[in-house]
Amino acid sequence: MFSRKSIGVSLSSDGVAFARLIGPASSPRLERVSRRSFPSGTLRFSLREKNILNAALFHETLREARNSLLCPARRVFLTLPDTVGRVLLLDVEERFRSRSEALDILRWKLKKKIPFESSEIHLDYQNLATRDSGAQVVMVVLVARSVIEQYEDALAATGIIPVRIDLDSFNLYRLFEKRLAAHDDFAIISRFASSLGMAFFSGGIPEFLRMRDVSGIHSLDTTVHNEIKCTMLAYRDRFQGRDTSTVYCVAPPRAAEEFRDIVRGVFRCESVQLETRTAIATAENVPSDQESLFPFSTAVGAALRGL
Repeated sequence: MFSRKSIGVSLSSDGVAFARLIGPASSPRLERVSRRSFPSGTLRFSLREKNILNAALFHETLREARNSLLCPARRVFLTLPDTVGRVLLLDVEERFRSRSEALDILRWKLKKKIPFESSEIHLDYQNLATRDSGAQVVMVVLVARSVIEQYEDALAATGIIPVRIDLDSFNLYRLFEKRLAAHDDFAIISRFASSLGMAFFSGGIPEFLRMRDVSGIHSLDTTVHNEIKCTMLAYRDRFQGRDTSTVYCVAPPRAAEEFRDIVRGVFRCESVQLETRTAIATAENVPSDQESLFPFSTAVGAALRGL
């Protein structure tokens, strides 16, 4: 197969990260990385409010990171923190005859569950499965149009075109997809940037999701433990009799063992640490240790979408 190149870009409160991959998709290699920190007051992630507070600083930081990548390509795959959007799993009795009808039905069903007018949101969906009752299990992702348009305009001002925009949790899953494929039933608990992600899978399909903003928490205190425990209990209450014996963890290297201990204590089973350094091959000029690679995890996951 022919090799392709793809660039992933991730934004967080810590800064912007670029990752350039070369394929084929079956054996990708991380060819180059670049990262720059945002000056204080540049960004504030929000579901509804303005995210980019200082456009000039945002543009300057983005240009510096892109120039350091030494790649003239303009098309990128952008990933944003989970707190910028919402991810929901719905059981839908209706049958979709077209995409436009599906969007209308989903907007109607969600109008009481979202904090703004349905006309103000950008919505996408994916059919995951069909239950024995005939209901469709649908995963819905929504973001405010004004927020997405702000990012699109800001990137365009620096000569960058986001081909696709999605959320960090999806790109963490994409990065570790080959490893996760070894099991049909599992949970993945992640702490990346400002988000705590908790996802339960059955038959290889997500059936329970929760994302929490933990931006104000700088250590693994009781809040993180309680969020994980409450989510696990809510899952078991919803799907009684379902047992999770395989649990994967994703966490910053310096907190990985402590995070894994928390997860092990909540689930009362062994947990498996997923590491970026084992998920992607690297070129000679790219650092291959976990501490250096971890901040690029979601950028790499986003870039995989383009191979």
